[in-house]
Amino acid sequence: MKHSYKIATIPILLVVLWNLSCRQQLFQAKPRTPPPELTEKRPLPADSSPQLASLMTGAIEQVGKTTGYDPSYQSMDYPNGDVPLETGVCTDVIVRAFRKAGIDLQKDIHEDMAKNFSAYPTRWGLSATDTNIDHRRVPNLQTYFTRQGKSLATGGSSDNFLPGDVVTWDLGTGIDHVGMVVNIWHKPAKRYLIVHNIGSGARMEEVLFAWKITGHYRYFAK
Repeated sequence: MKHSYKIATIPILLVVLWNLSCRQQLFQAKPRTPPPELTEKRPLPADSSPQLASLMTGAIEQVGKTTGYDPSYQSMDYPNGDVPLETGVCTDVIVRAFRKAGIDLQKDIHEDMAKNFSAYPTRWGLSATDTNIDHRRVPNLQTYFTRQGKSLATGGSSDNFLPGDVVTWDLGTGIDHVGMVVNIWHKPAKRYLIVHNIGSGARMEEVLFAWKITGHYRYFAK
């Protein structure tokens, strides 16, 4: 019995250690929040969609309101379900910004997954959709945006990344991350800032090229 107890606890310990290492990597990310004098808000194109302006507002207004990070599984309403605004994960930044623009990614991703389940990643061993978590997984966001014809090249200069663009990264150990380009210009770097949540709440930082870019998506053409 004593021997079997040790064996049984090993997987549990591994899960705990894996979770701790993930959270540790997130919190070790160096902050790159620039002082206000080094930034400027740039106007969106005059012919841009009104939804793009709402999208920017939806992303930027999370800074200072979402101050925590909680990757735990949580049940929520459907549609328009959400965890408490003061917390969340990187994908919640995107979902909340899109809702400000009148688009519910929770609903849209669920509906697309329900009809095309085999087109989505199966790394979690699921056999059916789950409206509590599907839209909060970076690979599902990537798949959905790609299926909607919103995918762009991941390479090139920062000039290719415009306000409203959704960007995904590999943090270096297979951990996926996502953020949004906003219309706040960083003068020294000469590129736009990113709103994201990598462990300490929603922040607006100069991190476009901080990690390997794995996805680039533009939902609104203008």
